[in-house]
Amino acid sequence: MSTPAASPAPVPARPTALVTGATAGLGAGFAERLAARGHDLVLVARDAGRLEERAARLRERHGVAVELLAADLADRAALQRVAERVADPVRPVDVLVNNAGFGLKQRFFDGDPADHERMFDVLCRAVLVLSRAATGAMVPRGRGYVLNVGSVAGMVPGGGHYSAAKAYVIVLTETLAGELRGTGVRATVVAPGYVRTEFHERSGMRSGGRSALTRRVWLDVDDVVDAALDDLFAGRAVSVPTRRWQAVSTLLDVVPRGLVSRVWNAAPGGAARRHPTGKH
Repeated sequence: MSTPAASPAPVPARPTALVTGATAGLGAGFAERLAARGHDLVLVARDAGRLEERAARLRERHGVAVELLAADLADRAALQRVAERVADPVRPVDVLVNNAGFGLKQRFFDGDPADHERMFDVLCRAVLVLSRAATGAMVPRGRGYVLNVGSVAGMVPGGGHYSAAKAYVIVLTETLAGELRGTGVRATVVAPGYVRTEFHERSGMRSGGRSALTRRVWLDVDDVVDAALDDLFAGRAVSVPTRRWQAVSTLLDVVPRGLVSRVWNAAPGGAARRHPTGKH
């Protein structure tokens, strides 16, 4: 007697998205928009109190289930707990948004090594660990999405450690997107320019003013988030929100890297301050 084929795992009535750095800036924007699109949420951030406040608003506004994980992604044990949740086969995560991050107002060569190691752990190692955990669980199911938050800064040589970290995120995601072809799982990196969030205040930078020029240069969170999610679900590997920043990214591809580095570092504040993208 032949053995009947195993039935595929049932698809939950509502997909689940896990967002890191979810209490403010782009992370809060991703949580809001994903909830509005019908996703239950798992929110990850260091501040448990702010997580509770964010979750209460999302539950009330959108009627979605919201699970909370208070975790510092620079702590390896905490990161492992998040990775285990991402890979949980019983409670599958359908969309992973690797968004947590921060900037440093200091140079690489004379800054605090501990600060730079922490930046690497949050902006690079956490993206590596969680992307691997997610895709390892998603590929056998034949579905899933990974969205990593990069930055136009990752296309800039001489942009400091932040730029180097974002360059890693961009290349890692492009590599992952290629490896995932034909699996039903998609990976996208969003590389925005300057975004109006509290990131710049924390990093000692001023966000966009009210002049016509700054209004064109600085982006709103909702515009970035909507463009990123549209590109993610459309299967595009790289998302650069708005035509003006797409033009900048194209220019960075063709202008000699030495010239870009000199211009970038000659600008007021130099590499220590000039971090496009908002607080993740």
